[in-house]
Amino acid sequence: MDNSGQVKFEVRDSIGVITLNDPPANELAIPEFIPVGLFMQWTSDSLLKGLIIKGEGRNFSAGGNLDEIFKISGNTAALKSMMQDGLNLLNKIQDLEIPVIASINRVCFGAGLEIALSCHIRVASENALLAFPESNQNLMPGLGGTKRLPLLAGFSQSAKMILTGDVVNARDAKEMKIIDHIAPRDMAFDYAWSLMQKMTHDRPVKVIRSIIRALKNAMELTPDKAMIEETRLFCSLALEEGERRKTEEA
Repeated sequence: MDNSGQVKFEVRDSIGVITLNDPPANELAIPEFIPVGLFMQWTSDSLLKGLIIKGEGRNFSAGGNLDEIFKISGNTAALKSMMQDGLNLLNKIQDLEIPVIASINRVCFGAGLEIALSCHIRVASENALLAFPESNQNLMPGLGGTKRLPLLAGFSQSAKMILTGDVVNARDAKEMKIIDHIAPRDMAFDYAWSLMQKMTHDRPVKVIRSIIRALKNAMELTPDKAMIEETRLFCSLALEEGERRKTEEA
C-alpha cells in the first residue's frame, strides 16, 4: 500500500484502489489531492486492469476545503494554478485507458462529485447523496463540473442542480444519468468491485486497454477516424491472438 497525504493506493488482483482517506468527510485539502506525477506512477503498471476510487469510512467526499481557497483568493495567479493542477489530475483520471469506477457511499459533494464525474462509471449506494453546493457560497464548480455534468444530465438539469445547490438522491441521480448503478445501502464498493471483476477477470490487459481506447475514440474523434482506429486495434488484437493460438497448437 502507498500513501500520499490524505490518499491511499493499493493493488488487489490487478485492480488499483484509490481511497480518499480523511474520514469522516474525506474533505480535499487541495484540488490536486494526488500529485499528478505520483498518480501516473501508480497507474503506469502494465499489469493494471482497472481502477476504483472510493472514500474511507461512511462517505465518498464532502468536497474541497473552501477555507483554503478563500485564503489565497486574492492571489489570482496562485489560485488559478492550484485549480488548474486539480483539473489536470481529474483529466488524467478520465484519460486512463483502463476502466475507472467511482464507488460512492453517502455524501458526494462539490469537488468530490467532480472526481466521480471524471471516472468512466459511477456506482452509488442507495443512500448516497450528490450535490454541487458551491452556489450557496457564491461560487461554482471549478474542476470540470460544468463541462462533465451536462454531458450526462443535459443543460437544463445541470443548470438546476448547480444553481440551486440542491441535494440529489441516488434514485434521482440515476434518472438524470449522473450515476450508472445503484448498490445496496453502504455497499457501493462491493458492487463496484464485483462489476470490475466481471469486466476485467480473465481479460488480457491489451484487450481491456484497446476496448477503452476505442470507446474514447468514439467520443473524441470524428466517426470516420474512430472507425479506422477501431479496425487498427482489432487487427492488432487478432494478430496477437492468432500467434498465441499457433504457439499453443505447435
